[in-house]
Amino acid sequence: MRIAAGAAVLGSVSALAAPASAAGSRGERAQDGAVVSVEQAADLTAEEVAGQLRGEIDTSSVRYGVTAYRVTYRTTDSTGAPTTASQLVVLPKNGARHLTTVSWLHGTTVYRKDVASENPRSTDRLTALLFASTGRAVSAPDYVGLGSGEGFHPYGDPRATVAASVDGLRAARTVAHRNGRELKRKLQVSGFSQGGPATMLVGRALQQEGADRYFRLGALAPVSGPYNLSAFEAAAADDKIAKSGIYLAYFATAWNRMYGLYSSPGEAFRAPYDKKVEALFDGHHTTGQIVGALPAASKDLFTEDFLNKVRKPGGVLKDRLRPLDNTCNWRPNAPVEIFHGRGDKDVDFGHATYCADQLAKNGVALRPTDVGNYDHTASVRQALPRIVKFFDESAKTD
Repeated sequence: MRIAAGAAVLGSVSALAAPASAAGSRGERAQDGAVVSVEQAADLTAEEVAGQLRGEIDTSSVRYGVTAYRVTYRTTDSTGAPTTASQLVVLPKNGARHLTTVSWLHGTTVYRKDVASENPRSTDRLTALLFASTGRAVSAPDYVGLGSGEGFHPYGDPRATVAASVDGLRAARTVAHRNGRELKRKLQVSGFSQGGPATMLVGRALQQEGADRYFRLGALAPVSGPYNLSAFEAAAADDKIAKSGIYLAYFATAWNRMYGLYSSPGEAFRAPYDKKVEALFDGHHTTGQIVGALPAASKDLFTEDFLNKVRKPGGVLKDRLRPLDNTCNWRPNAPVEIFHGRGDKDVDFGHATYCADQLAKNGVALRPTDVGNYDHTASVRQALPRIVKFFDESAKTD
């Protein structure tokens, strides 16, 4: 959950765990995942892929060139109403007709253009290129309200998270079919920061909630996620996280819009920030603009009354946070590996052990993989080569 001026991604404040019925109750309507438009975003040789990754992500697993597409598709928003979303779909140029698919779920993004489908230099674009260059198809959804999708971003909403991800997979399957390719049923899911709990959320929706009739869970590899959101937000309220005020402001404004956490901005934010904070999180302001306009510390940005509500949540906030502390509280029937960096000051390594403990209570024993003494942003770059190897090994058991 690192924030730096001009950074494309805020990391993650939250990825919501849906109640057991969230995905299934939406149903699988005919238009969900229907392709609206396809535009080629990149066509690269293996050497060009390696060139783009060099200096950012290890290139040793690059094998093939790739073709990337900017895809707009139909999905549903946080209320279940029809809308559109965008994603990056990447196919390898390896001649194979049947492809294993990776769903890559990104971290918290405030500026709608800083997503894989729009920003060629984003870590999420580079990650999608990496996975595809190993011979996999990749679906990298921007989520609802980001990229070129319609409406506002319902930050962390469980229904919209599952919908954008699963409908994105359906759209990717259509794009692959149009290119004479077929996607295998077993799906590999990975994601960073916010995308860590989202990985567990989508995996559970596929395995337990019948989120899709075709795709089945093949492997899960979450990275550096906040799996105990109540503890994370309380730490942000106590300024135990760098630039915690910015993270908490995004969380508070989005959740107020969806769930009603405060009656007026002045109830949550100190003057003069109460007059401008909500407008800053409209999807059209960059991270740098937001960081430059608001104080980094929660104590300088929020009222003490609101911070106390975050420290000891009740009412609707408590109800909405409860499932977010249980994204790992189930039993996957596919291989799982949790990646985290011990040097992460944004999302403490304790979140990884928390997730592992919940899995262990459900009969899945594992130890989180420590990628080293790296900060939040660097942890995902260190994890990616390990995830490729983990997915390779997992596929051998299919």
